[in-house]
Amino acid sequence: MPKQPQATRLASAALALALTTGGLSPTVCFAAAQPARSLPVRPPSSFADIIARVAPAVVSIDVTRSAPASPYLPEGFPGLPFFFGFPGAPDGDEEPRTPPLARVSGSGFFIAPDGYIVTNNHVVENAAKVTVRTNDGRELAARIIGRDPLTDLAVLKVSGSRFAFVTFETTARPRVGDWVVAMGNPFGLGGTASAGIVSADGRDIGEAYVDYLQIDAPINRGNSGGPAFDVQGRVVGVNTAIYSPNGGSVGIGFAIPADIADHVTKQLIADGGIVRGYLGALVQNLTPEIAGSLGIPGRTGALVVETTPGGPAEAVGLQPGDAILTLNGQTLASSSDLTRRVATAREGEPLRLEVWRAGRRQTLDVRAARRPDDRTAPVPGGPAGGDSLGLRLRPLDAEARSLYRLPADARGVVIESVSPGSDAAEKGLRAGDVIDRVGDRVVTTPSDIHAAIEAARNQGRPAVLIRVWRSGRSLFVPLKLATPDGR
Repeated sequence: MPKQPQATRLASAALALALTTGGLSPTVCFAAAQPARSLPVRPPSSFADIIARVAPAVVSIDVTRSAPASPYLPEGFPGLPFFFGFPGAPDGDEEPRTPPLARVSGSGFFIAPDGYIVTNNHVVENAAKVTVRTNDGRELAARIIGRDPLTDLAVLKVSGSRFAFVTFETTARPRVGDWVVAMGNPFGLGGTASAGIVSADGRDIGEAYVDYLQIDAPINRGNSGGPAFDVQGRVVGVNTAIYSPNGGSVGIGFAIPADIADHVTKQLIADGGIVRGYLGALVQNLTPEIAGSLGIPGRTGALVVETTPGGPAEAVGLQPGDAILTLNGQTLASSSDLTRRVATAREGEPLRLEVWRAGRRQTLDVRAARRPDDRTAPVPGGPAGGDSLGLRLRPLDAEARSLYRLPADARGVVIESVSPGSDAAEKGLRAGDVIDRVGDRVVTTPSDIHAAIEAARNQGRPAVLIRVWRSGRSLFVPLKLATPDGR
């Protein structure tokens, strides 16, 4: 047998060691062992041992949620079961119909032995019932601990202990070219896995609070919320999106990096929500063309489109057309870069902005506020989680306009979420709808709506009439008011 060169023998021994060490029991946490930068550079001969270590922590998630639909109402307001005078609508005295229920499935994984599970927000959003199916076939009822739509993360909890679990690798991100395995348990059919490399880092696919890992491992449908892990079984990301150029079942995958997922899930477990810093400005990328037109070629940063009335940015004089070049002395790569950095600031923390305005640089000192939609209070009173109308509301500020793509002339209060099974859900209301009138009152803040509801309740009315704007048209919608005993 030919004698192998020493370098080849050492490389082979290192690779064998990386693939064969382990033997951990399912209830052992797979803690970070070494920085991601030291991963083997050659493809392993098999991923089977690594997958076997992680698979016990991966679960299937089945979600039941309301799916209101109605064929006779105009596009944009599906599911409103009462007469608005449109051609072909049924008689106005017809009894409202209960919307059908939709079933969706996704994946997730245990991050603690006492039953905490990470998944995607879009898997469990508006869920009326959540069931988790473990790798060994058990079906467990789950409750939602917290959701964060801005990073598409959610945390669930099931009863029990000694669950197999994994932890996030937060000491270092994998490099472009490192091996990664994408795994899930779609539709309860058993775990699926696919392998590839990290093909890009810092991808911006439209979400301001996440710089995604791009993975060329084919991601199977239903693997949203599953783990992406390295060749040592350490979770480096959470599967969240798929791009399929030809509409196929697999495609380019994107994962929420482990450091972001770890930070968000810890807050969700501790507080049920996320607190972020807030500047109160709608921004867009400072492109080379825009920078050149402003006389600052070669610069990157964020261009201010508008500021929120009463927000921190407006208070210090930030204006539309200002180009923000640096934050606390650090150059900004993009508008998303600014948004992410501000989000990490604590409420009241000072922020120094270097701004280009009218051909010269200026420095503005601003104090971060708390992002208003992160702890938005629901409409009080009633059976659906203490919410008589089933609505969670947020002010119609610059960020809400950007998030829900609302025009500049829209006025009112934005619906952030609708409780499944509520009267509002049955009437077809959804996130992004704008309420601009309740009863005979014009409303511009959530507190205006609270006051109008209380006034209607004090008058003994069984329902309150709201006017809802969506996609360029408005409709009045009557919503039932709960009685004091919640009925």
